[in-house]
Amino acid sequence: MDDPSSVSPSHKTRQILERIALQMVSSLDLPSVLTTITQGLVEELDAAFARIWLLGPGDLCAQCHKAADCTNRDQCLHLEASAGLYSNLDGEYRRIPLGALKIGKIAQGYGSMHTNDVLGDDRLPNKQWMQDNGLRSFAGYPLKFQWELLGVIAMFGRRPLSEAEIERLSIFANQAAIAIKNAQLFTEVAQLKTRLEAENLYLREEIKLNHNFEEIVGENQNIRSVLRLIEQVAPTDSTVLIRGDTGTGKELMARAIHNLSPRRARSLVKVNCGAIPANLVESELFGHEKGSFTGALQRRIGRFELADGGTIFLDEVGELPLDAQVKLLRVLQEREVERIGSGHSTKVNVRVIAATNRDLHAAVKAGSFRADLLYRLNVFPIEVPPLSARASDIPLLVNRFVGKFSTKMGKKIDGVSESTMDRLIKYAWPGNIRELENVIERATILSKGPLIQIGDVMLQGNPASPLPVADSLEEVERTHILRILQDTNWVIEGKQGAATRLGLHPNTLRSRMQKLGIKKSRHSA
Repeated sequence: MDDPSSVSPSHKTRQILERIALQMVSSLDLPSVLTTITQGLVEELDAAFARIWLLGPGDLCAQCHKAADCTNRDQCLHLEASAGLYSNLDGEYRRIPLGALKIGKIAQGYGSMHTNDVLGDDRLPNKQWMQDNGLRSFAGYPLKFQWELLGVIAMFGRRPLSEAEIERLSIFANQAAIAIKNAQLFTEVAQLKTRLEAENLYLREEIKLNHNFEEIVGENQNIRSVLRLIEQVAPTDSTVLIRGDTGTGKELMARAIHNLSPRRARSLVKVNCGAIPANLVESELFGHEKGSFTGALQRRIGRFELADGGTIFLDEVGELPLDAQVKLLRVLQEREVERIGSGHSTKVNVRVIAATNRDLHAAVKAGSFRADLLYRLNVFPIEVPPLSARASDIPLLVNRFVGKFSTKMGKKIDGVSESTMDRLIKYAWPGNIRELENVIERATILSKGPLIQIGDVMLQGNPASPLPVADSLEEVERTHILRILQDTNWVIEGKQGAATRLGLHPNTLRSRMQKLGIKKSRHSA
């Protein structure tokens, strides 16, 4: 058996590098691979300093220490691993432009660089730093997989390197490039799998939803004007803001825009901004990393990443908290998201459609909605008319809903009586199409014959006007509160409740209701 002391330095270097290579190929986790390489060079090969930069997008140009040397801000070298004298990744060399400094030149095709006289080599700056740390040698190599540049690996040593060691390090750099590329591909596959799983889960949840309409129904001039606008804006990537009262079919309009757009092959991802707890809005929209906050047990992809390549529909966008509005504004401006707990931004290619039943211009004046966000969202506004403005479409909608619910319930129903249809046309429909659908569904359940009969008692108010016109202040207050209660389906508390809409404490609202004699009838939906 050979005496270990008789083994040559070059042979020992080869053994060490082979051992590091075995360790790095045993993992498919990119950070682990990079750490194994840099720490292995420091701990096993006794390098004083080892670093790896990987090619990435130009993302920190405004804060980059080397911005003055950058000629192409589309991509640069990102410092991803560092061991030895420094392990900090946020220092002066966290980004290096291609072609700048020794590392940038190695990446740009100048070839590998090595020297045993770092103090006398004009290519290496910071002579005092190298002298203070007793550095004598440097070796840097491009990391290439086939013809693809992945990055640069470099190390400083406190002893000279032999020609055999320099050659062996060149072979090791090629092995490292293969391990890094394998880890990158594995990460991409894992991310794609996670995205597909999240997308499938989202689509399964969407399938469970009971959408109000299968298609847009209507021949009224008001709705036809809306459809013309949809046809005009759908082929573009412009942001759309849909404004309309509750129950007018804003989501249906958003789906029509998406289905007529070039993005129809990808998902339309819906987010009900008013239904998300304030402390979870950012996680829901932009995602989070595992352990980023209490309860974050695993990585979650946000709705914006899920909609990449498709369309995101921000329903009730006026209900977003102000801090979430700031983050949304950044996404609209920069077209990139950052998960909670992640230090990296992810580019997203998403078309945004927003909807609200609020007057956002009034909300801006009240200070509850950002003016700059409104300008970003209000690129192409569409106003959906209430059902009262398109009463001529009521017979079409009634027949559609009768057919839908009679089939669903297994009943043979031919339609509604003439008196019922007249009553439905004259009713003001404060709850719009959603209220009409609910009334028809309830009437179908109660129907005992081929024709549906609907009396005034089944509607929320009088046939011509659901709420009387009031003159006294008390009557105006009562009318307004009753209108809001009907609009919120008599839900008092919560973010979407009547108390929030009125700006009152729930107990205060109950007290006012009792004083004004407002009670929910047993027929109220």
